[in-house]
Amino acid sequence: MPYAAKTDIDPINTRADIERLLAKHGADRFAYFTEPGQAVIVFEMKPKDDSHEMRRLKFSLPMPDPNVRGSQQKARGRWRLLLLCVKAKLEAVDGGVETFEDAFMAHVVMPDGKTVGEHIRPTIAAAYKSGKMLPLLPGPGSPNL
Repeated sequence: MPYAAKTDIDPINTRADIERLLAKHGADRFAYFTEPGQAVIVFEMKPKDDSHEMRRLKFSLPMPDPNVRGSQQKARGRWRLLLLCVKAKLEAVDGGVETFEDAFMAHVVMPDGKTVGEHIRPTIAAAYKSGKMLPLLPGPGSPNL
């Protein structure tokens, strides 16, 4: 069973939880919107190491069809999953497991409005489709060691 599949926490409350969490970690701008099939949160924050400018980040959350039975429950669960995801990334940064840039790279919004993830996904897919990936464990004497 997926995480939070049985939660009774309303998405409005979860959005507020996400906003409070982000504010605690230095975000000073937060917005969300919904449209058929998805919800989106956008926020801006500056990495705590102060070596970077403010970053705009966007998370798109696929939402179930509201006309399908059980969709409200699935929507509540998805919002809780998003909260968990954002919290885990912030904790990983705070704990030194990864940098802010590495944790949030796919969600950084570029000047054209697309995220880094939206830009790079086709390149990754093409690289794997080409079959030219290095072996997972290069053999002895390989120049890739």
